Amino acid sequence: YPSVAKAQEAIRAAEAGIGLAKSAYYPNATGMAGYTRIGPVPEMTIPDLGTFSLAPNNNYNAQVNVYGTLYDFEKTRRNVDLERSNLDLSKNNVELVRQRLTLLTSVSYYTLIYLQEAIRIKETQIATLQQHLDFVTRKEETGSSTQYEVLSTQVRLSNAENQKVDLESSRLTQQAVLNGLMGRPSKTPLAVQGSFALTQPGIPSDSLIPYALEHRYEMVMARLKAEHAQLHLRSVKVMNNPTLSAFVTGGVKNGYIPDLNQATLNYTAGVGLNVPIFDATRRRNTIRLVNSEIGMAQSEIEQTSRDISTEVTQNETSLEASLKEIDQSRLQVKQAEEALNLAAVSFKSGAITNLDLLDAETALEESRVNLLRARTEYAIGVVRLSISVGKPIQ
Repeated sequence: YPSVAKAQEAIRAAEAGIGLAKSAYYPNATGMAGYTRIGPVPEMTIPDLGTFSLAPNNNYNAQVNVYGTLYDFEKTRRNVDLERSNLDLSKNNVELVRQRLTLLTSVSYYTLIYLQEAIRIKETQIATLQQHLDFVTRKEETGSSTQYEVLSTQVRLSNAENQKVDLESSRLTQQAVLNGLMGRPSKTPLAVQGSFALTQPGIPSDSLIPYALEHRYEMVMARLKAEHAQLHLRSVKVMNNPTLSAFVTGGVKNGYIPDLNQATLNYTAGVGLNVPIFDATRRRNTIRLVNSEIGMAQSEIEQTSRDISTEVTQNETSLEASLKEIDQSRLQVKQAEEALNLAAVSFKSGAITNLDLLDAETALEESRVNLLRARTEYAIGVVRLSISVGKPIQ
């Protein structure tokens, strides 16, 4: 998924940042070559000895320059630690992105299962209503049924067909969402299979929040950001430390007495100490900025802790409510089945009308849809609770 690829690319960028920070440990080497024509050349005349050239007309030079830091008083090491902290943040961000995608995919998947089954139930209801419509239409032709019964059945059939259209529209929407998550064209036909049999996290109720605060990637990220801010402060505090460096230059050039035109090996070497004296208050103001960054990181830890605690409590409560709703829906389905059986017997004996039988059948179909919805909400609730406490989905 693009967001995962983006997060993984951030890991590679962080690894490159570590390599870039470590490069300060190594020397820099450059090579150069040049030619210079001088005219007129400097000369010196000594009485009784003659005139001497101090430089040749044609000057050639080829050299290699090597420059490196001998010691920078912790600056490089602290920059490397700061970049390693960036790498830890990037790695955990990948897992955070995957966790959020897991939730989105699970919700879409179970919603699609619900919609497919709800459409199947609605199709059964429509078929039953059509049979009733055919039945009452024939009865009306013989004069044993009224126009009201026919019209009422037609209205119920129309409502059921409209409900099926709404369900089908929702199914196509969820199909597009799930196809998008899987990287497929949005209109690709998709039929999912599965059940709502999921295992709860298996953590005692009084331990859910402590477990979440320990394992949620959002909390891990918040703590890492606080550590990163502290490392940033340590890096800034040494930004004005001295730097001890060395240089070596070696090569070949002409212009040396007594033979000015002869190419001669040569070198220079030395050490230097760079000590900042005044940085126009950059260090002081940078420390102020980083201290604000530390304060914001601590506030983020507190805010994340509160959000996670609230989220876990809400998901736990919703899951318990879903379990109760499943039990109640099962009871309603059983009651609706018994009511339909009694209504069928009464209808055959002529004790009730066709509309009364339709009421019983509609009540049964609605109770089945309610049970299906409760199971869907339970499955999604298990996913939400598992992710909210930081446990992987099994």
